Amino acid sequence: MNSIIYLIPIFGLLGLLYTFIRSAWVTKQEAGDARMTEIAGYIAEGAMAFLRAEWRILGIFAIIASAGLGILGAFSENSSPIIVGAFLIGAFLSALAGYIGMRIATKANVRTAQAARTSLSKALAVSFAGGSVMGMGVAGLAVLGLGSLFIVFVSIFGGVGPDGVMNPERMKLALEVLTGFSLGAESIALFARVGGGIYTKAADVGADLVGKVEAGIPEDDPRNPATIADNVGDNVGDVAGMGADLFGSYVATVLSTMVLGQEIDVSDNFGGLSPILLPMLIAGLGIVFSIIGTFFVRISDQSLKPDAVQNALNLGNWGSIVLTAISSYFLITWLLPEHLELRGHQFTSMGVFGAVIVGLAVGTLMSMITEYYTAMGKRPVKTIIQQSSTGHATNIIGGLSVGMESTTLPMIVLAAGIWGSYELAGLYGVAIAAAGMMATTAMQLAIDAFGPIADNAGGIAEMSELPKEVREKTDILDAVGNTTAATGKGFAIASAALTSLALFAAFVGIAGITGIDIYKADVLACLFVGGMIPFIFSSLAIRAVGQAAMSMVEEVRRQFREIPGIMEGKAKPEYDKCVAISTQASIQKMVAPGAIALISPLIIGFIFGPEALGGFLAGATVSGVLMGMFQNNAGGAWDNAKKSFEKGAEIIVNGKPEIFYKKSEPHKASVTGDTVGDPFKDTSGPSMNILIKLMSIVALVIAPYIAKVDTSHSDNAKVEVKKEISVTKK
Repeated sequence: MNSIIYLIPIFGLLGLLYTFIRSAWVTKQEAGDARMTEIAGYIAEGAMAFLRAEWRILGIFAIIASAGLGILGAFSENSSPIIVGAFLIGAFLSALAGYIGMRIATKANVRTAQAARTSLSKALAVSFAGGSVMGMGVAGLAVLGLGSLFIVFVSIFGGVGPDGVMNPERMKLALEVLTGFSLGAESIALFARVGGGIYTKAADVGADLVGKVEAGIPEDDPRNPATIADNVGDNVGDVAGMGADLFGSYVATVLSTMVLGQEIDVSDNFGGLSPILLPMLIAGLGIVFSIIGTFFVRISDQSLKPDAVQNALNLGNWGSIVLTAISSYFLITWLLPEHLELRGHQFTSMGVFGAVIVGLAVGTLMSMITEYYTAMGKRPVKTIIQQSSTGHATNIIGGLSVGMESTTLPMIVLAAGIWGSYELAGLYGVAIAAAGMMATTAMQLAIDAFGPIADNAGGIAEMSELPKEVREKTDILDAVGNTTAATGKGFAIASAALTSLALFAAFVGIAGITGIDIYKADVLACLFVGGMIPFIFSSLAIRAVGQAAMSMVEEVRRQFREIPGIMEGKAKPEYDKCVAISTQASIQKMVAPGAIALISPLIIGFIFGPEALGGFLAGATVSGVLMGMFQNNAGGAWDNAKKSFEKGAEIIVNGKPEIFYKKSEPHKASVTGDTVGDPFKDTSGPSMNILIKLMSIVALVIAPYIAKVDTSHSDNAKVEVKKEISVTKK
């Protein structure tokens, strides 16, 4: 094999080396006084308790899924039982990605709080370093795992002959087995994201409804029994769940491009491997330039405004994007031949580069649009603040309206990106656009993960009764973190749409069908069924949060009622009882949504065949993308509308502006809106991108098996039947 293949795992190792160095730096920072370390210990202990409970359930799932994959692999000439090993490695690395993020987050939170006693710049340095450990760790594991398994499977199945030239049929088999790696990663990601989301929002809703609304005590007040569970939830949902989520997304995006690249017959200097290697090499370069981008994230010690923090993060993000775009030009012109063709569509290497730029542009625009709809000081959030002045109901109406409106521009951008990338380089262009968008995942995740760390730091500062100015600094970071979390989710759902389309194209090729005809009754029926899946999935996830939150509310009320002196700060709440409620609820309730995502494509595919399954995937993708955007943006806007009252929010009353603060009636209405938005933005919304990708990956894995399913209703099958009848008559 060409030696360039071995460069790919090296990029992954580079990301992991950076992870180790930054993790060691964070660990060396001062952790604060005994009270701060005690609270941080509670949070870390609760997070690990959840992960252990979750891993026990996921271990059982992995065994059952492995058995099924092994049976399928043993009875198909187009697959192999080795797919079981790929599945287990993908599942393990996905869980490991989440664990790495959670471990560093539970160290960085208390150190960020301590750093905030010095300056905002120091607090940003610690919290962002923690986030960058998460980002580079996820990207490093993904590139290392994918690159290493690709080398192994190509060697085992003979994807490259002794002459160094690709064997198309054997390479197709190697990539089919490699899809097991992506299936394992996305499966664990879905359960981790849903389970973590249920955990964090059950605690958050319970803490808010009883603590803020009923008892009138501040957020993260140590008297609130649910406050430790709430801070634990930030780690298991927004860090561990998110890490597993983006690990799976990263792998699926690169893999779908590799599968399509295998179909391109090229004459190059790399044995025909260049279209397959390109997405992995772009991902590797993305790690390098994301590392460089982290050094741009700096603010001065005098900065005390959210804008300064946001601008620093944007500079790091833009730096990594621009450097990746420039390097992609030289990589593509060196690697690819000038002319290429896929499924009858001819394109050039410059067209491929143009598609990469389209992907980067789509990701950037999606983030900017999401920031507009969720950031404090922008029109959408201001409208929710204004509607809070007339009560809880109008606040809810305002948030729903903003969420629905926020789908318009992103869908137009996404549609333009799909059309533009296809015109430039066909289906391969759509896939490589998604790979280009995900190239800087390490930086995107670093920016995203710093938010939960800052949120935890604020909680520790409040519970440790640190000086007021410390909480003010952590609140600045937290406010920015809310916006970056929302933009990160917008970025993820956009990448999921492009990735799902690429997976869909790969599925069509492997299943042996030429397209999806919605005039056929079964295809049209499955299109509608697929469109329904994100709705029932969201229903189950949101209902789980509601039921768990009810139990949390009852427990917090019980402790306020039965523990003497708790409100006076003379008695210690029973934090562990609330942690146990969130843990148990999340583990029990995550199974049903996950089962829907895994089982529904199997049922449709094996009963109705590949074309009907294609219709099912199309319906699920469109409604899933819209649901994800709506829920993420509505929840983010509600959250920042509530936070606006902490510094004072301006509302027009009787034609005159007035400033309203915490505990005012408009603030109480905003808390209700934020409570409704919590499961939207942190449970069901961010799970949509995993849902649509996971179902597409399941379809890709079973494609060789359902390609032979009898679909005698189809026009092609009717032609074959007529031919057989004609031959018989003769």
